[in-house]
Amino acid sequence: MTRLRCFSGLLALLLAGSAWGAPPPSVFLEELTTSEVTAATSGGYRTIIIPVGGTEQSGPHLTLGKHNLRVRVLAGRIAEQLGNTLVAPVVAYVPEGRIDPPTEHMRFAGTISIPEPVFQAVLEAATRSLWQHGFRDVLLIGDHGGYQGALKALAARMATGAGKGGNRLLFIDAYYQAAQAPYVGALKAKGLSEAQIGTHAGAADTALQMALAPESVRPDQFERAAREGRTGGSSGDPRPASAALGQLGVDLTVQRTLAAIRAALSAAR
Repeated sequence: MTRLRCFSGLLALLLAGSAWGAPPPSVFLEELTTSEVTAATSGGYRTIIIPVGGTEQSGPHLTLGKHNLRVRVLAGRIAEQLGNTLVAPVVAYVPEGRIDPPTEHMRFAGTISIPEPVFQAVLEAATRSLWQHGFRDVLLIGDHGGYQGALKALAARMATGAGKGGNRLLFIDAYYQAAQAPYVGALKAKGLSEAQIGTHAGAADTALQMALAPESVRPDQFERAAREGRTGGSSGDPRPASAALGQLGVDLTVQRTLAAIRAALSAAR
């Protein structure tokens, strides 16, 4: 009987240890319970990505949550391939221009803008919250070009005195850059012109969205977007866009971001 009790107790400990070391049911922080997060950090999940999106107009054919949808999916894929990494909720409120009188994207209905100091303060508080809960490396990736400088400046500022317990905030510039020159080059190799590719809600932007979140694309509005151009809030021509062309950008973004994160984590240590 004593031996049976000992065996049962050992078996219970082994099973408990196995459950504790199991990967979390999701890489997305908001889909986990607090107990699951504790188990994950105790089991080696010490890196977390803060994906930064934005709520802005993208012409008549892309929804206002374009950046939020895109960065969440990509952050999830990056976290899965990186291993021992979770993804924080997307930061959807970002600087988008002056509110009154409106400038930049604020000239179009639905855009939400916050001042840059507020934006940085939110990210700083989120980072410190995550450090408090056992995450060591917090990674910033941003899907919109307008605040890349603010992300870089915040990471540089927080590097001073952030070394308590080895905590770090790292800005991964490669995420945004992958969708610029490398992706444009890949699209040009497929026969698209620079005018078609555009810089905002053109073929490049639209194709990425078709590959990652097709429900956020309105193909019946492509003709209107091409006709209205900048007046309607876009730059480029979405009509040549396809999910296959968007996959080129997806692959570039994931591959280059993974390489940059691995290099940054290795250098930081």
